[in-house]
Amino acid sequence: MKETYTYKYTLSEKELAALRSRRAAARERRERERRRRILLWTLALLAAAVLLIAAAVWLLVRGGGANEPVPIPPAGEIEDLTEPAEPPDAPDTPASAPAAVPAVSPPHEAVRSPDTVRLTSEVNSQYAVLIDLETGEILAQKKPGALVSPASMTKILTILTAAEHIGGLNGTYVITQEMVDYCRNNGCSTAGFLPGEEVSLTDLFYGTILPSGADAALALACYVAGSQEAFVELMNQKARDLGLSSSARFANCIGLYDPDNVCTVYDMAMILWAAMENDICRTFLTERNRVLPANEVREAELDLSNWFIRRIEDHMPEGLAVLGAKTGYVSMAGSCAASFAQSRDGREYICVTAKASGGWQCIFDQAAIYAAWAGK
Repeated sequence: MKETYTYKYTLSEKELAALRSRRAAARERRERERRRRILLWTLALLAAAVLLIAAAVWLLVRGGGANEPVPIPPAGEIEDLTEPAEPPDAPDTPASAPAAVPAVSPPHEAVRSPDTVRLTSEVNSQYAVLIDLETGEILAQKKPGALVSPASMTKILTILTAAEHIGGLNGTYVITQEMVDYCRNNGCSTAGFLPGEEVSLTDLFYGTILPSGADAALALACYVAGSQEAFVELMNQKARDLGLSSSARFANCIGLYDPDNVCTVYDMAMILWAAMENDICRTFLTERNRVLPANEVREAELDLSNWFIRRIEDHMPEGLAVLGAKTGYVSMAGSCAASFAQSRDGREYICVTAKASGGWQCIFDQAAIYAAWAGK
């Protein structure tokens, strides 16, 4: 008999109401700060325009300066006129610091503060970010603006995109031989579905997240858009909607290495944040184990597990639990993970790390980051 896990963090209605209130207040603070930065950038641009007009008028009054050298402003002044400086509290990622006033505010945003810790040798992972979702503050970071291969963390965006384009979880999809061959030829991890097997959407979501199944991810993509290529277009549109960096782009729904399948750890934190606020995605990201019974096509049952969640719990600090996570690995990017944690009082955090030297090292790094800086 297979052992199943039903561990969940639950909150009372009163605690949930308090949590929602804190979230709303945090969103309002972030929106005020965003408006303040836009105002500062606008004033800087207006000041630049005024100075340029004044300089032009001065030249005209002087008669064009036929016999006199035209004064050249110092280099620092020229830079100030052409491009406002980056706000001091913006995350150091090209994604989240637009060069011009954005037309639409991204749904989620996190910023540095004077207390943000810059990680160095404390963790093995070469890239990392820890965010407090209540305040929108980056608590700790290590090169959060560098582009990395997200590997199978890509599947978080896959299920988020799929969840927003399906009418519900009542549909099914038949696995094809081409899907199985694609996974085999590319050395992908799979859920274990077989050609000709009709799989429910629910089990495709579980298969995509729990064992990081490429077969399930491909089936979701084809169910939604008819092909992986068409689905990837939807993924990239979702990335733009989330306000990710201009360099972030996705080339497949699985996370296979590709120079055009890249983002930053900060970008991935924003993707996970959006996914955890989607009811469908949250259900599958927070599950630990799912056993799929045998059927007329597949004789053996499938035992699907999220081993990251099950393994990290023994290393987390007391009072803080990882509720949802997705790992990834490609040789060019090492081991990576994006996780969502919650404290006993309902405070929520997201941690994303990349390029650890191994799977267990990735777990140790995440646990260490949570222990040292979450709730501090």
